Amino acid sequence: MLVFSELLDRLIYTRSRNGKLTLIVQYLQLAPDPDRGWVLAALSGELEFPTVKISAVRKMVAERVDEQLYKLSRDFVGDTAETVALIWPEQDIASDTKPPTVDEVVSILMATSRAKAPSILAELMDRLDSNGRFALLKFATGAMRIGVSARLAKTAFAKAFDMEVEDVEEVWHALKPPYRELFDWAEGKSDKPDLSGIPFFRPFMLAHPLEERTVDLKDYAAEWKWDGIRIQLSHANGETRLYSRGGDDITAAFPEVATGFDRDGVVDGELLVRGEFQGGEAASFNALQQRLGRKKVSAKMMAEYPAFVRLYDILFEQEIDLREQSWMDRRNSLETFVPKLNDQFFDISTLLEAKDFDDLAQIRKGARSAAIEGVMLKRKDSPYIAGRKTGLWYKWKRDPLVADCVMMYAQRGSGKRSSFYSDYTFGCWTDDGELYPVGKAYSGFTDEELKMLDRFVRQNTIDRFGPVREVEKTLVFEVAFDSIHESKRHKSGLAMRFPRISRIRTDKPAEEADHVATLKAMVT
Repeated sequence: MLVFSELLDRLIYTRSRNGKLTLIVQYLQLAPDPDRGWVLAALSGELEFPTVKISAVRKMVAERVDEQLYKLSRDFVGDTAETVALIWPEQDIASDTKPPTVDEVVSILMATSRAKAPSILAELMDRLDSNGRFALLKFATGAMRIGVSARLAKTAFAKAFDMEVEDVEEVWHALKPPYRELFDWAEGKSDKPDLSGIPFFRPFMLAHPLEERTVDLKDYAAEWKWDGIRIQLSHANGETRLYSRGGDDITAAFPEVATGFDRDGVVDGELLVRGEFQGGEAASFNALQQRLGRKKVSAKMMAEYPAFVRLYDILFEQEIDLREQSWMDRRNSLETFVPKLNDQFFDISTLLEAKDFDDLAQIRKGARSAAIEGVMLKRKDSPYIAGRKTGLWYKWKRDPLVADCVMMYAQRGSGKRSSFYSDYTFGCWTDDGELYPVGKAYSGFTDEELKMLDRFVRQNTIDRFGPVREVEKTLVFEVAFDSIHESKRHKSGLAMRFPRISRIRTDKPAEEADHVATLKAMVT
């Protein structure tokens, strides 16, 4: 655990991606099995201890530390694991007491019950120094937040053993931590893991933003960029699995879609929910969001938010790999494959007919459907290549909507932002002169602007609600967002899609910010 704690400490204080990559590579090359496999799983978000929740940490610390001291310290530090690691009473450790290994921690925590978790954690904490305690809590709760994505962890593995990251991803999601088969294959101790008959994940092909480019529609096909979530369906040996773009298995949240896909093959498409008032067409992302992240879904939920998949590519037909074929050939295969599926759950993305690029720009400009995010452009001769390859696929998002909103509340961020108020809730005016929250954003501003906003929050706080500060309603943000939808969960009745702060309007009086009615007129 001490070697892992050193890695974690250095990752936190290393800002560059390449620096983090080097640290993980060195760890994977030198650390023993199975510790390095468990750490790799933790870094990539693939490790979970069902009985160890943040509530267990709070209960544990309540038995050792004065409650008020803990609350004041937590509010100042901004991170539970760091606070507890630093405030934990030091114990007299016997000279023959060894700190636990990562594998020992995994074995102990996997075997503990929810009731015993606080005391088991405390026993482990007593065997570690402050850095070790911090690493233990981050590891046990899964709240890493150290600037390491799953993709970076996979890239580090590939780099550590001189492999292509696409080859690693090809087998990654079919294997379980601590990835012994993966390490043995990487180190030449065994052949590539045999995944035949398993509906496993294949890496997605991704698109570059079009930006200021234009393309010749003789070479590219155009279709709508649907505003759902990109998924892959894989069927083999009588079993279907649904995977998100990151490789997460989301089958449990959409069992009816999995049941409806009963043909051997692998397809790529957009998961959507049918709209109640759009004649069965796709509803907004807000409707789909009601079902995301669930481990179980009720019949009522499936009836209220009926899911379906709009397919736009095929990777395998039965066991035949089609990825080296051109997009046009794969499209022809998809058009013969889709009619054999249950049309309640599957259809095919329609291609857009445009005379030229300027004509396509006009079609895109006029699109404000709740489920359309923009246009996709796919080179007709492109194979299906994992990752983001220049010149093959482009995404051309529609122009964002904007509104002037007033900052209402602020909350501290996490990780390197834990000392700054960086998460802002903003609102618009009602006809009665009240401010109703319409969204929350924590991006779109520079580091210098963050410091300015943090000062504003601290100097203009009028009330506090736990970690949240209410501020004077005087600062206006220009907020950009992709779309806006009706929502019963918000007081304003609205929910923004991908809000971000595009400008800080210190020049604009708060009373001149937009009204809720203005935003309602933007609802698609």
